Amino acid sequence: MQKDLILVGIATTFLAIGGAHAQGYPSKSIRIVTASGTGGGVDTISRIVGQRLTERWKQQVVVENRPGAGGALGSEIVAKSPPDGHTLLTISISHSVIPSSHKNLSYSPQRDLVPVTVLVNAPNVLAVHPSLPAQSMKQLIALAKARPGELYYASSGNGSPAHLATELLKLLSGTNMVHVPYKGTGPGMTDVIAGRVSMMFASVISTSSHIKAGKLRVLATAGTKRAAAMPEVPTIAEAAVPGYAVDVWYAMLAPAGVPKDVLNKLNGEVAKILHLPETKERLAGIGLEPVGESLDSSAAYIQSEIAKWAKVVKAANITTN
Repeated sequence: MQKDLILVGIATTFLAIGGAHAQGYPSKSIRIVTASGTGGGVDTISRIVGQRLTERWKQQVVVENRPGAGGALGSEIVAKSPPDGHTLLTISISHSVIPSSHKNLSYSPQRDLVPVTVLVNAPNVLAVHPSLPAQSMKQLIALAKARPGELYYASSGNGSPAHLATELLKLLSGTNMVHVPYKGTGPGMTDVIAGRVSMMFASVISTSSHIKAGKLRVLATAGTKRAAAMPEVPTIAEAAVPGYAVDVWYAMLAPAGVPKDVLNKLNGEVAKILHLPETKERLAGIGLEPVGESLDSSAAYIQSEIAKWAKVVKAANITTN
C-alpha cells in the first residue's frame, strides 16, 4: 500500500512538472525558421501562423528564411537549437526526401526533429505546353512511350516536389522523360509557357491564370483527391495511373526533446489557427488546403512519406549534395 502511494506521488509530481512546461510556454519570442525563400508557400503559411500566434499568445513570433540544400540548411539550424519550443521549423515535403537524398548530414532528420503538425496541402497539377499532342494523361503516357527520352520536363530544382512527382510518374507508368532542373518554379514555368520544355508539375495557384489564358493545358492533379480549386480535373490515379499520389504538404517541426506538453500546446493552437474561417479563406485564395493533424497522426504520416520517397530517390538515383 505504501509502495503504491509512493508511485502515485511520483507520477503526480511528474505530471505537475510536465504541466508546468506548457503553463510557462512561451516565455519569450518564438523563431520560426522556414526552409524556403520569401514569397513561397512555406513562407506564406509560416507568416500566417506566426501572426496569429503573436496575437493569441502575446509573444512576438519572428519568421526567418533560411533556404538552401533542399531544405537541409534550415532544418539543421532548428535540429541544433535548444529543445524548448521557442525555435521551430517549417518545411515542405522535401523533409521526407532529405534522409535518402542527402549524404553526410550533420544531423538526423528523423532523430533530431519531431513533427508539431502537418500544416497544409498545396495541390499540384501537371501542366503541359498547348503544342504537346496530348489531351489527357493516357495520351501523354502513350506519347512518352512512343518517344522515350524525347520529352523534357521542368522542375524547381533537383529533389524538389516537381522533380519527385515526375520521377514517381515515370516509375509507375514505365516511361522515360528527361529532367531539366531550374532555380525555382518561376523560371521553369516560363520555359514551359515558351515551349522550350514540355511540362511541369506546379501548384494550382501558380498555374491557374496561365491555364485560363490558354498558355498551359492541365492534364490532371497529382494528389490523392481532386483539388478543391479545380474539382473538374481528375487525379492522375483516376485518369491513367492507379496508385499514383503526390500530396505536396508543408509541416511544422521542432527540435527533438521539446516537452510533450509544449508540443501538444503548439499542436492544438496551430490547428485552431488553421481552421479559423478567415484563415481558411486566405489559404483558399493562395491554393492551400488546411490540415492541422494531431502529433501522432502527423508523425505517422511523415514517416510513411519518408519510406515512400526513399524508394523513388533510389530508383531515380536522386542526390542533392
